Amino acid sequence: MSLNRILVADDEESMRWVLSKALKRKGFEVDLASDGNQALELIKDNCYDLAILDIKMPGINGLDLLDKVRELKSDLLVVIMTAEASMKNAVEAMKRGAYDYITKPFDLDVIDAIIEKVVRARDIRGQVKTLRQELKERYQVEKNIVGNSPAMREIYKTIGKVAGSDVTVLIQGESGTGKEQVARAIHFNSGRLGKPFVAINCAAIPRDLLESELFGSEKGAYTGASDRKQGKFEQASQGTLFLDEIGDMPLELQAKILRVLQEQEVTRIGGNQNIAVDVRVVAATNQALIEKVRRKEFREDLYYRLNVVPITLVPLRERRDDIPDLAHYFLARTCAEMSVPPKQLSDESLALLTSHIWPGNVRELENAIKRAVILSNDPMLTPLDFAGLATTTAHSESVSQETSLEALIDMKLRSCMNGVEKLDKGDIHAVVLEQVERPLIRFILEKTRWNQVKTADILGINRNTLRKKITELGIELKRD
Repeated sequence: MSLNRILVADDEESMRWVLSKALKRKGFEVDLASDGNQALELIKDNCYDLAILDIKMPGINGLDLLDKVRELKSDLLVVIMTAEASMKNAVEAMKRGAYDYITKPFDLDVIDAIIEKVVRARDIRGQVKTLRQELKERYQVEKNIVGNSPAMREIYKTIGKVAGSDVTVLIQGESGTGKEQVARAIHFNSGRLGKPFVAINCAAIPRDLLESELFGSEKGAYTGASDRKQGKFEQASQGTLFLDEIGDMPLELQAKILRVLQEQEVTRIGGNQNIAVDVRVVAATNQALIEKVRRKEFREDLYYRLNVVPITLVPLRERRDDIPDLAHYFLARTCAEMSVPPKQLSDESLALLTSHIWPGNVRELENAIKRAVILSNDPMLTPLDFAGLATTTAHSESVSQETSLEALIDMKLRSCMNGVEKLDKGDIHAVVLEQVERPLIRFILEKTRWNQVKTADILGINRNTLRKKITELGIELKRD
């Protein structure tokens, strides 16, 4: 973590001039203040990495200004200067939170040494802050990934296998299946824990801004670039960069991403310096990337560079056994977040949630629970609190184009059987087969213009078997 901007506050013009020249020569941006009041306004309005303050200044003196800095910008490191080498001043400055204390006159080597110390201190502070935050997030991520279905158990195994290495991972799955949660779990279980996890949604940023977001820019590189800007690759150095919705990235940027992955270095827009980055990349998409490759909409070389370890998240409708656990988890968390008394889910509401097809996946389930908690005044949530789902469930065939026939049949069966508490011996197998066979045979007959020979051939059954089924199922034959 480098220093960029420094404030020097001293009522002596010669001291301001000397420090300004020396610091600018080393590449720092320097602002100057001739009294405490001016310094305070500058601190309020700007972001500094270091402030060098004289004790004796008109207006607010250096020590009182230090107190105000602690209130306004607690992360700003302050060095106090004084011409009076008294123990009282030194002790008082350090008690009030100064990072260091120097006595005039001093050699510029002293300033160089202090800046090196400041850089190290900021690095340590940043690492500690990041580690604390990521430990907190790791705890949250491990709680947030809920499910014990076979599909989720396979995901957990894969996370464990890939977390310890630096291979690129491509997470594929429909929107709302939890791709970012999996990416975070990989990071928080890796050797990069304590380093940054940086996420960027490639679909949410306009094309003309995405390049600068990823690679950074130099001051003046384009209209509005008033300062040097670090890109996401630099911000994620030594950590993990999560490229969400990578399938929406423009082709011209894909080539630059490929180069970064191969060379492990970036060049800011408007710059000519190659900056080394040590980044583990995890990408995600809700699209079939291999199809985009075939259509020349996604680079084949980048696809295979990203797809070293693929992880596919199945939609919620294909892991219905996890729905009760997820529903209870979201209910408890939502009640805690909203500071409302704990609520419960009735058996009927759980049956409704389990039968719903969830085109929006886990995210839709979470939002449904939140909505019910907000709108219901009762401690028990019933199907009435999820009234919107009944309509969605009934018409979900047209809502989700990706839904398989098996999933639709599964949904309908669960919906029909919700009120049945006990299954007895009977002819349910024959009844269900009849209801599936009748529309299937009728559909193929219509497509073949009621040609029974062709229909039997398409269905893969004998013509006599077809004629028998037409009779048994009561299918009315038509003639064009």
